[in-house]
Amino acid sequence: MVLVRLSVRAALIVLAATVGYLAYLHASGNFHEVAPGKVYRAAQMDGQALVRWHREHGIASVLNLRGRNDGSDWYETERAVSDRLGIKHLDFRMSAQAELDQPEVEALLAVMRDAPKPMLIHCMGGADRTGLAAALYVAGLENGGEDAAERQLSLTYGHVGVPWLSKAWAMDTTWERIEPWLGFPGS
Repeated sequence: MVLVRLSVRAALIVLAATVGYLAYLHASGNFHEVAPGKVYRAAQMDGQALVRWHREHGIASVLNLRGRNDGSDWYETERAVSDRLGIKHLDFRMSAQAELDQPEVEALLAVMRDAPKPMLIHCMGGADRTGLAAALYVAGLENGGEDAAERQLSLTYGHVGVPWLSKAWAMDTTWERIEPWLGFPGS
């Protein structure tokens, strides 16, 4: 009985720590470096955060993975701040619940390759769509290793990749399917 209580207590501590960490990611904007001085990732930011990240990191382009959303406050603010600061704004519509096919992966890689650097990649939470895009960037454009790429699509950034529990499982299945094409055979 004592072991059961200790196991339950340990599980609750781990759960509380995980929830606390995810809350921190949300509050911080989930802003992180992907490729030193070249690529950053984040959740949906407000105009002040974009101004600050432009000033601190020289952001030259923003890749919005939520797609064009004319009329939405967040989108109009992001576009207006980007225009005012001379940041190139790029839209690439993805859904965390839908796998990308090969042509979509190649199109996303081309957008990221050609975007002015430093580039900021974002979606709503900066975890799922942004995680897949960051993993593709690390593997496909930085020639980073498989482990470095897969870290981008992990709980470190708020991605919960659990089949049947996660609405964003499509990002994991896309990654697994595309790994051999990226040079990671047998993955």
